[in-house]
Amino acid sequence: MLDWAPIIIGYLLFVLLSPGLIFQLPGNQRHVEFSSFATNGKAILLHTLVFFVFFTILILAFRIRIRFG
Repeated sequence: MLDWAPIIIGYLLFVLLSPGLIFQLPGNQRHVEFSSFATNGKAILLHTLVFFVFFTILILAFRIRIRFG
């Protein structure tokens, strides 16, 4: 049996935390910008750290498992 949780959760977090798609922290003009579809280096670094923290907490601390088959 394969554990699909890391793949599905990683995909969803990647889409939701893409800088500029839903929100960008820090923004180019303000601290938080919504749906700007633009990004900068600081936002990429911050969203990468947030992704890693959320992914680690969901997979390791909560032990979320999704099994098919």
